[in-house]
Amino acid sequence: MTTPDPTPTPPGPGPAPAADPEARGLRLVAVLLVLTVVSGLIDAVSYLGLGRVFTANMTGNVVVLGFAAAGAPGFSVTHTATSLLCFLLGAVTGGRVAARHVRRSRRIWARRTLAAEAVLVAGSAAVAFARPDTDPAARYTLIALTAFAMGLRNATVRKLGVPDLTTTVLTMTLTGLAAESRLGDATGRRSPRRTASVLAMAAGATLGAWLVLHHGLALPLLLAAAAAATVATTASGRE
Repeated sequence: MTTPDPTPTPPGPGPAPAADPEARGLRLVAVLLVLTVVSGLIDAVSYLGLGRVFTANMTGNVVVLGFAAAGAPGFSVTHTATSLLCFLLGAVTGGRVAARHVRRSRRIWARRTLAAEAVLVAGSAAVAFARPDTDPAARYTLIALTAFAMGLRNATVRKLGVPDLTTTVLTMTLTGLAAESRLGDATGRRSPRRTASVLAMAAGATLGAWLVLHHGLALPLLLAAAAAATVATTASGRE
C-alpha cells in the first residue's frame, strides 16, 4: 500500500497584479509645480503687457479692480472685469467637468483639462503673434483666453485637492511656511513643497517678465502653452 506524501505541493505563481493606471506618468505634485511656473508666466504677460490686469491671480485682480474703480491711473475697470468674468466662466466649466469625472480616473480627467488649458493658451499665443498688443480687440482676446484657461485649471486643481499647491495663490502657502517654521510652532511637515511652490511662482514671474520686456507677449505665452501641453500628456493620478 502506497503512503501518500504528506508534504503539500506549493501553489504555482498566480497572475501578476495589474499595474495601476493612475500611477503612470508624472506625479501630481510635480505637475502642479510646473503649472505654478506657468501661472507666473501668465501673470507677467497680463500685468506687464495687457494693462495692469491679472489673469491667473484673482486675489490681486480684485484689488486691481478696486484701484481702477477709484480712478487710479494706469488701471482699467473693463480689462479687470473681463478677466474676472472669464476666469469665473472657466471655473464654472471646470466644476462641471469635475462633476462628470468624480468617479472616473483622475489621470484622464487631469490630462483632459490641462490639454484644454494648453489649447487656450496656445490660441492666445497665436493672437499675440498675429496682432500687436496695442490693438484693443487683441488685448481683450488675450485677457479672455488666459483668464478662462486659468479658471478652468483652478477649478480642476481645487478638486484634485493636493495640499499646499494651488498653482496661483501663495498667501496661505507663505503663512504656513512662517507660522509652522522653527520660529513659529515648529509643526511644519510640508515645507519643501511650500518652498518649491514659492520658488516656482517666482521663477515663472521672473522669466515671464524678462521675456515680455525683451521679446513681447507671444513668446512667454507659447512657452506657457508648451509647458501645459507637456504635463497634460504626462500627468498621473498619484500625488
